[in-house]
Amino acid sequence: MKHPMSRRHFLARPLALPLVARGAVPGDPIEATLEAAEMWTMVGDRSALLYGYNGRIPGPLIEARPGSVVRIEFRNQLPESTNLHFHGLHIPPDGSADNSFRVIPAGGSFQYEFTVPSNHAGGTFWIHPHVHGSAARQVSRGLAAPFVIRGELDEIPEIQSAPEFLLVLQDFELSDGGIPREPGFPERMLGREGNLIAVSGRVQPVIPIRKGGWVRLRLLNASSSRFYRLRLEEHTMFQIATDGGALPVPRPLEELLLTPGERAEVMVQGSRPAGSFRLVNLPYSRGNFGTVTAVDDSTLATVSYEGEEQQPVRLPERLVSLPPLPPPVRVRSFALGQGMGMMGGGFTINGRTFDPTRIDTRARLGEVEEWEFVNGTRMDHPMHIHTNAVRVIQRDGSVEQSLRDVVLVRAGLRVRVRMQFLDYTGKAMYHCHILDHEDLGMMGVLEITR
Repeated sequence: MKHPMSRRHFLARPLALPLVARGAVPGDPIEATLEAAEMWTMVGDRSALLYGYNGRIPGPLIEARPGSVVRIEFRNQLPESTNLHFHGLHIPPDGSADNSFRVIPAGGSFQYEFTVPSNHAGGTFWIHPHVHGSAARQVSRGLAAPFVIRGELDEIPEIQSAPEFLLVLQDFELSDGGIPREPGFPERMLGREGNLIAVSGRVQPVIPIRKGGWVRLRLLNASSSRFYRLRLEEHTMFQIATDGGALPVPRPLEELLLTPGERAEVMVQGSRPAGSFRLVNLPYSRGNFGTVTAVDDSTLATVSYEGEEQQPVRLPERLVSLPPLPPPVRVRSFALGQGMGMMGGGFTINGRTFDPTRIDTRARLGEVEEWEFVNGTRMDHPMHIHTNAVRVIQRDGSVEQSLRDVVLVRAGLRVRVRMQFLDYTGKAMYHCHILDHEDLGMMGVLEITR
């Protein structure tokens, strides 16, 4: 089915990603083919030998709606095994859906199929590989594809009318000849970072904005380890969504920290007279071991004024409402640790490294639990939980009014989250989304039963 190019999509073309499949109305089936392969491609003005989906880095966009049946024919043309993880989607963790235990060998194929629940929150999600021991390497070589679910937030007129841009943040460590460089063990312990940063496959792209108008930025951190501390020069960002969907009210921000795997959606108004303004990545230390993610302010993109909005609008004071979450029936504690010293034997949860044959945590369908992550290491750990979104418990004991699937646990601190195990049984995973840390053992298996 062809979809007319609206003014919104026309303006978004400078950073638009190709659309591989779309559901125009709720319940529309989504049929797509994704092929993972090694290829020479251009990242900015550099030629690089990377991994991509359908010949692109990042891969093409899939856009669905609640109730959609999604069928993806996946073909693995890589020289190694891989699979697909549907990061953030509330779908079954087994079978032909979000089954991170399934491995597709080199040259193999698999038909992924699932139904997006009719009550699924709209939001920005993504697809990436999740084979233990290979996740960091494969993601750092480019394997990532956005998956957007249109929902209640998209129907708000003031947001719907804004031009929309999808910014997929990736970094690559390349030799002068464009060959990916694999890190040594000390770099893997820290979490690899690349010497080239791309935004939706481009280097320092330009985002047009009208004076008095708004743009909507969907931000996705698809880097394997890098944190992005974002600031837009002389502009306030109004956050409207986190990992798990829309916020109840817009949240004004001068800076936004985006950890690996995390997503956020922000609105920006053309509030300056004219000019170009940098979206910069500010320095950030991922722990108290002396390393800093960015040594200087680095420009990721530029917002440039083009024209003037004839009918300026204001953001609504309220966006969506979240249902209350019952009190927990169980409280668990997860100690995040590592081997002795920086050259120790990897990373642990409750003293154990990952074993795919072991069940680390058992939960019951429908119950609410509270999990506390206690970080006894000198590094930050963004913890990701598959299948069910969580809410962070604030310092005063109240429940944060936002849904997340990546929660930052800073070095030496602890964070509590609350979640309900809804709809699906099966085995899922929870892990650090610094993917080298996941590969080095900081991952556990959760089994949800009736």
